[in-house]
Amino acid sequence: MNHYGMFYLDGQWVEAPGAARFTLVNPATEAPHATVSLGSSDDVDRAVGAARKAFASFSNTTKAERIAFLERVVMEFEAREDDIMAAVSLEMGAPRGMKAHTRTGIEAFRQAIVTLREYEFETRLGTNLVRREPIGVCGLITAWNWPVQLICTKLAAALAAGCTVVWKPSEFTPLSALGLAEVMHAAGVPPGVFNLVNGDGSTVGNAISRHAGIDLVSFTGSTRAGVLVAEAAAATVKRVCQELGGKSANIILPDADLAAAAKWNIARGFSNSGQSCHSPTRILVHEQQLDELRALLVEEAGKMRVGDPQDPATTLGPVVNRAQFERVQSYIQIGLAEGADLVCGGPGRPEGLDAGFFIKPTIFSNVTPSMTIAKDEIFGPVLAVIAYATEAQAVEIANGTPYGLGGYVFSSNRQKAYDIGAQLRSGRIFFNGAPSNYVAPMGGYKQSGNGREMGVFGLEEYLEVKSMIGFDEPAGA
Repeated sequence: MNHYGMFYLDGQWVEAPGAARFTLVNPATEAPHATVSLGSSDDVDRAVGAARKAFASFSNTTKAERIAFLERVVMEFEAREDDIMAAVSLEMGAPRGMKAHTRTGIEAFRQAIVTLREYEFETRLGTNLVRREPIGVCGLITAWNWPVQLICTKLAAALAAGCTVVWKPSEFTPLSALGLAEVMHAAGVPPGVFNLVNGDGSTVGNAISRHAGIDLVSFTGSTRAGVLVAEAAAATVKRVCQELGGKSANIILPDADLAAAAKWNIARGFSNSGQSCHSPTRILVHEQQLDELRALLVEEAGKMRVGDPQDPATTLGPVVNRAQFERVQSYIQIGLAEGADLVCGGPGRPEGLDAGFFIKPTIFSNVTPSMTIAKDEIFGPVLAVIAYATEAQAVEIANGTPYGLGGYVFSSNRQKAYDIGAQLRSGRIFFNGAPSNYVAPMGGYKQSGNGREMGVFGLEEYLEVKSMIGFDEPAGA
């Protein structure tokens, strides 16, 4: 069994002697396949020291220099994409052909190049000049569900801004993280600009959040963990950007194409085994169309192929680990106990799969907004169909959770869909299943987080604002 005992600090691969080891388990087989070293607060200190030292020079690089570096990152990433995707598949069970995991990472860097090329760091405001400057050393803490996309969105923006970083990936997905560190090294990242410390949240994540030498923490994960990060960061008054949980609603209006809405909701809701914070896990349909939509959803769910992530025919792999498997199973039991109608799926593994953390694609109908499965983020392939009588009631139901990350509206009337979307208290609204992109900002309302990622808004999270008063003209004009 392989052991991965190296961190990437100050431009070098560094051994972590004496570090505790964490065993990695293949979620498709439940067999251990590797161990990884877990970092300590001392490792975080070393990483922060390297990042602080590098910030002085990297923050003063030109746009052209940073663009050239980001372009090399894209080139090296593409050369290693298959290997990184293989690591993702092994460590968290995503189907091997689900290249969205790596493609989105590459696109994040490409968009950062476009954004940086067009961005002006100094602008005029009345008789003043306003400068935007890199905030400093950034602690990046990412989750296991999209282990490549999440870090690339943050890392591309931080580097484009001229910041240096210390990154802690999830302890469940360290192999893809090591692959990305190899990309950064091959692209010629200056020493100290990018630092990787593997570890758990209670040790490495906590040390990053508390560290006085870190100026910003960007965290993606659960709302519960996000609260802990914010509390730990408060004493040093650092900026905290968070993308947290979600319980997104898809409002299907009566004039919508029901078949198209059902097909899209199954594909999007079960993608990545339902382990996506933006997943449209609540399907809101007019009460007179409930039976028709339910039949369409069951038909589409029947096309899902659950199984070995290495099989090209697989569309739904396992969830990431035993704890997540048991969590999802418990929510399925709660749905049954609270009286929701099970229309497909249900408890236990799919037929023919006696090992692995596989879950049946599950749909509940006749769900009421007060039921647990309509309120809690389950983070698995479980969807809840909720009937509404009026559009106003649909909006009320959609807004009736503590979350506000994503929202979806299906309708043949663009203006009506816009009017509904404008009423939803969520950071991103999608019309008729429109695909995401890296220009539009991403982030949440309420307990789904604060701050924004992607595009100009994502870049500006990593910038401080400085007023230059009395400078009627730029220096040198």
